[in-house]
Amino acid sequence: MTALEVRQSNVQAPTATLDAILTAQLAVAWAGEAGEAPRLKWWRTDLVSEFGGEDLFKRLLPHTWRWAVLEAAREAARRHDADTRAKDADADRLVTLFRLGFELDEHVNERLADLKRSGASPVDGLPGLRDVIRETWAKAAFGDWVAGHGEAAVVSAPVGRRLKGDPPASVELLMRKLVAALHPLAGAYPMPHYRRPG
Repeated sequence: MTALEVRQSNVQAPTATLDAILTAQLAVAWAGEAGEAPRLKWWRTDLVSEFGGEDLFKRLLPHTWRWAVLEAAREAARRHDADTRAKDADADRLVTLFRLGFELDEHVNERLADLKRSGASPVDGLPGLRDVIRETWAKAAFGDWVAGHGEAAVVSAPVGRRLKGDPPASVELLMRKLVAALHPLAGAYPMPHYRRPG
C-alpha cells in the first residue's frame, strides 16, 4: 500500500469533498455520452436524454429517475475508464477520475446513495451540476468548466494523459488536476491519470 493509499484510507473525506468528486464524475459522465443528441461521444450511451435513458427510468423509478440516469452514465464512464486503464501494464498503480482508490471510491458511492435517498434532485443535492448539465449541449461551456479547474502538466502516455509527478495528498487538489487534465477536449476519452510510485 502506498503512502497516498494509507492517507486516503485513514482519512474520512468531508462531505463537501465527496460532493465535489460526485459533481465532477457525473458532469464528465454526462458530457461523454453519445446517442441521439451526442455530446463528446466518449462512451456509447444515451442515458441522460429525453428519448434515451430518461424515458425508461421515469417509468421504472418515478421518484429517483433523475439520479438513476446520471448514475447509469457514471457507471458507463467508470467501465470505459476501467477498460482503458486495463491496457496499461501496471493498471493498479493508475489513479483516475473514476478510480481514486478503494476506500475513497466506497465513500463516494455511499454519498451518492445518501443523496438519492434524500429526495433532493441532482442539481439541488449537488448544486455544482447547475453550472455544467444543461438542457442544450454546449461544448464550449463544458470546456470552460473544465478549464476553470486550473492547469495540469501532462505528458502523453499509451493509455491517456499522464499527469506529471505523484498524486497530490489532498483529495481536492487531486480532483481538480484530474478534471483540468481533460483540457483540451479530445475526440476520444483522454483518461487523465496519475501513476502511483511503485
